[in-house]
Amino acid sequence: MSEIKEPKVQKSRGSRVKKKRKVIRNTEKPVQKYRLWVQSAFALLSIAIGVRFYFFIRYLETDGTTAFVSRPPGVDGYLPISSMMSAYLFLKEGIIHNAHPAGLFIFLGIVLMSLIIGKAFCSWMCPIGFLSEYLGKFGEKMFGKIKLPRWIDYPLRSLKYLLLGFFVYSIFFLMTDAALKAFLDSPYNQVADIKMFYFFADISKTALIVITVLFLGSIFVRNFWCRYLCPYGALLGITGLLSPNKIQRNVDTCIDCAKCAKACPSFINVDKVKTVWSDECSSCLSCVDACPVADTLDVKSLINKRKLPKKKIAVAIVAVFMAVTGLGMITGHWQNDISKEEYLYHYEHMESYGHPTSTNDVQKFNRQAEGQ
Repeated sequence: MSEIKEPKVQKSRGSRVKKKRKVIRNTEKPVQKYRLWVQSAFALLSIAIGVRFYFFIRYLETDGTTAFVSRPPGVDGYLPISSMMSAYLFLKEGIIHNAHPAGLFIFLGIVLMSLIIGKAFCSWMCPIGFLSEYLGKFGEKMFGKIKLPRWIDYPLRSLKYLLLGFFVYSIFFLMTDAALKAFLDSPYNQVADIKMFYFFADISKTALIVITVLFLGSIFVRNFWCRYLCPYGALLGITGLLSPNKIQRNVDTCIDCAKCAKACPSFINVDKVKTVWSDECSSCLSCVDACPVADTLDVKSLINKRKLPKKKIAVAIVAVFMAVTGLGMITGHWQNDISKEEYLYHYEHMESYGHPTSTNDVQKFNRQAEGQ
């Protein structure tokens, strides 16, 4: 390891001269290329799921006359509200609902990951986060790094928590146990993934405008959707705060170069704190890679102060997710038990299946469930 010249310390009246210390250069290899590999792998997996789901939809559209392609269970990962409801039912009664069982294990894997390693799903696996990140990098090359002023940034950041609060209130407080089961059993929930497909395949003008605004917003403000509107990110930001493993700065060896803060995509002032406690930290480790001084910025356990090597963190992120989803597969709770005939029937009547869209609708659903 080579030495880094420490900035000269000016002597002021009434103060002692700071002793010159030996600064050891950080030669540990960055982890960003591994993060890119993981992001790319999950993006390709998402594309593969989408292609297979398209052919499953074609089978339904042709009333079963084309070759049957089984529905990919991974599409459940794009139904976070249904997955949250399934998780709530599982925690309350130990029941794994059979409509979208893969969604439950994907949801639990993501939440468990955040409890152990922080909000890593957003920066390591989420395909939307992957796209948003590289749109932001493109924007930074074109227009420079743009940070909104606090008086705009703070209210916008609260929006994702308001959305999360709405979903939590609707599911955990408004819906009775009977209504929760009735909704999960409902034909609407069984075809929620198909409805989602047609939302994008036959996109309305309003939805297209909103998506375009979000797309452009991600170019000018990095991670625009993730930072301001994603309720999933809000949930993981909260659970990530409970993680015992945090990025920590050694103030004794820090040379105050602020490279860590400049590298942070979430605008966290890493160079000003000893431990990064922030719901916006996505555990991307860009700040750790940027630190030029050995043993100065690392991920450490708050329990035993042990340093966690970056490569092991990368492996752990993937391992936790694969372990939980793999558990769903080996226990037979991955594929749903909806038959081809049921899907064909639901597809034919899908337009008549409605979704509760207001408090009154949820209360009506409660009354219907109680009457059954």
